Amino acid sequence: MIMQAIAFDAYGTLFDVYSIGTLAEKLFPARGAALAELWREKQIEYTRLRTMCSMYKPFWEVTQDALVFACRKLKLELDFEAQNALMGQYAKLQAFPENLGVLQQLRAMGLKLAILSNGNPEMLDAVVRAAGMQGVFSHILSVDAVKKYKTAPEAYQLGPDVFGLSAKNILFVSSNCWDVCGATWFGYTTYWVNRAGAPLEELGVTPHGEGRTLIDLVGFLEQDRSN
Repeated sequence: MIMQAIAFDAYGTLFDVYSIGTLAEKLFPARGAALAELWREKQIEYTRLRTMCSMYKPFWEVTQDALVFACRKLKLELDFEAQNALMGQYAKLQAFPENLGVLQQLRAMGLKLAILSNGNPEMLDAVVRAAGMQGVFSHILSVDAVKKYKTAPEAYQLGPDVFGLSAKNILFVSSNCWDVCGATWFGYTTYWVNRAGAPLEELGVTPHGEGRTLIDLVGFLEQDRSN
């Protein structure tokens, strides 16, 4: 089936959420990596809890709450200055090095590109600008529009609605296996950017494609077009 559009997850897929560990390490020597990992874990956990309980809060606030908890859990003294620095860094996360070139290549192939993210609009606009990706995406979609986080069906429905296509004709791309599973259940054709070489989640879901970087995604799409 030839794909007509691609919806990308943002955090972890286009932008490296663990790149913030460099700043965290400067602020908390020998604890930066642990903080980055726990911060991310709690951030995702809080999105799930809030969606399950219909207690939506914008992703920026959820991210800040997760940072405060992670520092308390690790017994790190998070003062106002350190908190502002870490949150400010989150607004300009590094993009993975191959991404901009691949995205431009995909546009040249005639594909429509979008971001479909848990991030609220202000966060996404800031990180896209910081990465020099302005004008690359036809749409930047935030779950803030439906006040529910992925993996809620309402969040995934944003893609078909904006593209005017069925989910199966849209390739959903994420580095988060849980996100790939949710998107597959919803009905998307899915591609897992398995940067860490992680095992597949035991959820009875197999993505339609898998690779280690976005460069591998190009090969998957070229093969799709040749079939």
